[in-house]
Amino acid sequence: MKIVYDSFEGRYSDNPRALYERWSRANPTDEHVWRCDPRHADSFPAGVSTVPVNGPETRAALEQADLIVANSHLELDWDKKPGAVYLQTWHGTPLKRIHNDVLWAPEGVLANLDRDVARWDYLLSPNAESTPRLRDAFGFTGEILEVGYPRNDILSSPDADEVRAQVRASLGIADDVTAVLYTPTWRDDEFYADGTPNVELALDVDDFIATLGPTFALLPRLHYKVTHRADPMQRSGVVDVSRYADAPDLYLAADVMITDYSSTMFDFAITAKPLIFFAYDLESYRDSLRGFYFDLEPLAPGPVLRTSPEVIAALQDLDGLARRFEQPHAEFRRLFSHREDGHAGDRLQWVYDTVSSRQPQLSGRD
Repeated sequence: MKIVYDSFEGRYSDNPRALYERWSRANPTDEHVWRCDPRHADSFPAGVSTVPVNGPETRAALEQADLIVANSHLELDWDKKPGAVYLQTWHGTPLKRIHNDVLWAPEGVLANLDRDVARWDYLLSPNAESTPRLRDAFGFTGEILEVGYPRNDILSSPDADEVRAQVRASLGIADDVTAVLYTPTWRDDEFYADGTPNVELALDVDDFIATLGPTFALLPRLHYKVTHRADPMQRSGVVDVSRYADAPDLYLAADVMITDYSSTMFDFAITAKPLIFFAYDLESYRDSLRGFYFDLEPLAPGPVLRTSPEVIAALQDLDGLARRFEQPHAEFRRLFSHREDGHAGDRLQWVYDTVSSRQPQLSGRD
């Protein structure tokens, strides 16, 4: 059986990675192939079979595949083999509107993406709140698998503490340092602006370092769409993790998250660690640029703040913040984490087994 994986346009990460590591260990004689962006080739383990992110090799791999696993649209010209199965895992619980529900998109973009949606056989949903929104936004008429996200299984794993220690050590973060993961989402107007200008962090990094000192470390992680639109930031007190392969490792390594409207909030909430929302452009993002599926402020499991000094002040009293938002945090997890029990991968095993059972059994093999 041949399985082709793609994550975030050629990275070794996310739900496809979790499924690949599960299925390739159990079924090493299958052909497992990854779409690979050369800018992220160093994140792929040695021995992993890859094809370039674009071009005839990728098209051939997709057209030969028995099972395709992707976490976003495959914006390529290819024809799915008859009988092949395309599992679209997607990559987050939506707060901000997506696909057909967005307030604005460049002309022709959604129509192009719809070509890929038409190929999907199954769409993954992380929770009951997301299921109807994903179906309506994509106009998807196939089966939605509301099983949670395999990428998040590690967050509830017995190995979580060990992974946390390993990741912090690899990033050079001492045990007594508070690691602050900062995950701003992308802005459509920025992304599609003429001249592809660099993306700047809204948080005042100089003030963060000066105010919080050496017992804090800032871990900025830009959205995958704009990773290459910013210069890597390596300086004292800052560890740029935008190019770190997989986000769940960082959720374990971090002690607190700052985000705005990113779906990372839903995954990080599984850890029950504090969340701070730096919503400096809330009204314009919500009302004009993208739009939300629900009102963030009354549901947020942490303070929704408008200025960088407010965010830095909130970081100085994380214990108090955790106490103040204990109940909202619990309610947030009840709504969005009810399928995140560490067994999403188990619940998806039947997809692999079903496709595998259709393959001809070879006899006389050495």
